[in-house]
Amino acid sequence: MTRPVTLFTGQWADLPLDEVASLAQGWGYDGLEVACSPNHLDVRRAADDRLYLNERLELLRRHELSVFAISNHLTGQAVCDDPIDFRHRSIVSSAIWGDGNAEGVRQRAADELKLTAVVARKLGVDTVVGFTGSRIWKYLAMFPPVSEEAIDDGFQDFADRWNPILDVFDGEGVRFALEVHPSEIAYDYWSSMRSLDAIDRRKAFGFNWDPSHMLWQGIDPVAFIEDFRDRIFHVDCKDTRIRPVDGRRGILGSHLPWGDSRRRWDFVSTGRGDVPWEDCFRALRKIGYDGPISVEWEDAGMDRLHGAPQALAFVRSLLWNEPSASFDSAFSAD
Repeated sequence: MTRPVTLFTGQWADLPLDEVASLAQGWGYDGLEVACSPNHLDVRRAADDRLYLNERLELLRRHELSVFAISNHLTGQAVCDDPIDFRHRSIVSSAIWGDGNAEGVRQRAADELKLTAVVARKLGVDTVVGFTGSRIWKYLAMFPPVSEEAIDDGFQDFADRWNPILDVFDGEGVRFALEVHPSEIAYDYWSSMRSLDAIDRRKAFGFNWDPSHMLWQGIDPVAFIEDFRDRIFHVDCKDTRIRPVDGRRGILGSHLPWGDSRRRWDFVSTGRGDVPWEDCFRALRKIGYDGPISVEWEDAGMDRLHGAPQALAFVRSLLWNEPSASFDSAFSAD
């Protein structure tokens, strides 16, 4: 299973892209999943300035790295979210925030997602990874009571806002891979099913498979691969460690910070948690996934300069070649 292994630059957005690329090259990564951020890939500038775009590509070539996917998680979050508030002001650009009017923020975020598809095509990339946001995530506890009509309206809002974005993706021959994640329109198995149905299962929309968010919710990441085999557009590797049940730790996190031992679970460096990675990679082989394997490095208890090369080595250990013949064919007398 020879696949390029890339490093997602979202957790490295505080560093210039040249520095991240230099680190990734030194560790032996094949490429980068480049985050759309001011330091790494400014979407609006890239859409209008060919020299800037060429400079980004030349930077990667200089470090012998490729780009197979770009991500625009933070802008995508603002497309459907309600409310739009102080949290979004800290993650979106000043151009998208503008005067802070909620609907204006959503519309400007949608416009940038359309531009992201255009920029991806200019880079020769066919996959954009990201978030959608959700009007109905705030209703997760379903109390005070929430009507079925309100939930229906949330999925319709997603369809109304994302279909025009996906029209541009279709026109550019680019796919959008939603990271199935709490606070998105698809955050678990059944909400993923319903999200696909909401947009009539159009081909431009699929998923970024990241098992870390599934594991703590009790979702089988292997079954997700098997059941959504035609919608796995990208793979991000991040791990989750589940702590023992002690009668106090709840799965919702108790508003405790990352790394707090009172939490039920935490994100950890790939290979150091409870994701059944070997079973997952066998499933990816089975469905014929042939895209990049991207390391999304998050661990509150480990320095990233230690974790990122270690995660690469772990992922590479799972990329063995498939046999050319059945193992029991050696027993044949013929």
